[in-house]
Amino acid sequence: MTRNSYRAADRNKTHQGTPGSVEDLAGHRSTALTQIAADAEKQAAFLELNLWQYPLSSVNLTATFGQYGLWSSYHTGLDFNGDTGDPIYAIANGVVTAASYDGPYGNKTVITLDDGTELWYCHQTSFSVSVGDTVRGGDVIGTVGATGNVTGSHLHVEVRPGGGDPVDPYAAMQQHGLFRD
Repeated sequence: MTRNSYRAADRNKTHQGTPGSVEDLAGHRSTALTQIAADAEKQAAFLELNLWQYPLSSVNLTATFGQYGLWSSYHTGLDFNGDTGDPIYAIANGVVTAASYDGPYGNKTVITLDDGTELWYCHQTSFSVSVGDTVRGGDVIGTVGATGNVTGSHLHVEVRPGGGDPVDPYAAMQQHGLFRD
């Protein structure tokens, strides 16, 4: 064997262990990119569902819709137990349409959803959003407090379809995947 024939034999050995041609590699790349695009579309569709989330990391209800009690002749929301300063999370995607003090409700943030439903978050210590802000479910919008007519620190949540009268937040949240047994 000549020196050149050794080189040719070495080249053949080297190419035997390599992946296919450039066309094969391009095909694999194209397949991978198509899968990535499909995964991205699936994730975008999931986000579009706008699944509701709990407003506090710990869910412990202290008062429900329709109860009568010391604080109200007819309770118009759900009260979530929370310590002053606990973060409050947006339940769903929407636009902040109010963030100010509102008498018995204390410091109140209102988020209006695409369908016109208002979500009220009341008795806050502080605000983390301003009117006009767009929020996504899970964004921090403020902190739990004891402002307005309260007997202790908690978060009062109301659901008001079309900005009208309040409906039972528990039932509304169940319709959006929360409070499942």
